[in-house]
Amino acid sequence: MSIRSAAPATGTGTAPAGPAEAPPRSPSRPRRRPRVNWWLTALLAACSLTVLVPLYFTVVTALKKPAELAGAGFDLPQDPQWGNFAEAWRLTGYPQAALNSALITVGAVLLTLLTNSMVAYAIARNMDRRLFKGLYFFFVSALFIPFPIIMLPVIKQTSMLGLDNQAGLIFLYVVYGLAFNIFLYVGYIKSIPRALEEAARTDGAGTWTVFWKVIFPLLTPMNATVGILTFLWAWNDFLLPLVILSSPSARTLPLAQYVFQNQFSSDYTTAFASYLMALAPVLLVYLFAQRWIISGVLRGAVK
Repeated sequence: MSIRSAAPATGTGTAPAGPAEAPPRSPSRPRRRPRVNWWLTALLAACSLTVLVPLYFTVVTALKKPAELAGAGFDLPQDPQWGNFAEAWRLTGYPQAALNSALITVGAVLLTLLTNSMVAYAIARNMDRRLFKGLYFFFVSALFIPFPIIMLPVIKQTSMLGLDNQAGLIFLYVVYGLAFNIFLYVGYIKSIPRALEEAARTDGAGTWTVFWKVIFPLLTPMNATVGILTFLWAWNDFLLPLVILSSPSARTLPLAQYVFQNQFSSDYTTAFASYLMALAPVLLVYLFAQRWIISGVLRGAVK
C-alpha cells in the first residue's frame, strides 16, 4: 500500500479545508471601580446645603404659629399650620397675581429668544464690519450701567408712551436682557461652521431660511440657557414691576407678597407660605421641561 504525500493538493478534486481554530481567549480582567473624588463630593455637598438649609427654614417657618418664631428657627412646628397657605392665597389674590406673572414671564421669554438670537446672528456674521462691531461693544457696554441710574427716565418715558402696563414690562425685559444675551449668543454663533450656511445658500436658501432652518435649531443649548435666565428674572423681579405697573390689578406675585410688610410688623409665617406658593410653578415648569433643558445643554457640551 502506497503512502500519499501529506502536502496539500492544488487540484479541483481535493476536499475544502476545515474552519480555522479561534485563538485562545485571554482571561478577562475585572474592571476597576472608578475612584470617588471625595474632595469634589464634599464640595458638592457643601454647595447643596446652601440651597437645602434655606429651603428647610422656609418650609418650617411657613408651618409655624407666629408665637413659635421666638424659639430656634430650625425647630419643627409643634402643630403644622396649613391655614397659613390659605391665608396667603387670600391676601395675595394668588390666582390673579400668578396669572399676571405667567403672562409677563412667558411673553418675555418668547420675545427674548426670537429677537435676541436674530440680532446676535446679524452681529456675529458681520463682525468684520465696523458698524456691527461697534454695535456689539455698544450692547455689551450696557452691562456696566446700573439700572437705578436710568430708572427715572424710563419711568417717565413709559408713562408718556402708555407702556406702564404688562406689555411695556415685557418690552423692557426684552430690551434690558439684550446686552447679556447678545454676549452669550455671539460667542456661541461664532463656533458654528459657516460651511453649513454656505451649503444651504447653494441650495437656494435665503438669509431668513438659513437662520430659521439651520442656525436657530443649532442654538438649542443657548436658547435653553437664555430661556432659563430670563424666566427666573421675569418671574422673581420686584423692582421693574414696582416702578412700571400703574394698575393694581396687573401686579405680579412679588408685588402681591409685599402686602405682608408694613411699617410696624411683618407676618413672617404667612409670608413664607406665599414664598413657597410662588416657588411651586417654577418647580412644575422645570419638572415638565427638564427633558428638553438637559438634552439641550448636553447637545451643547458635545457639539
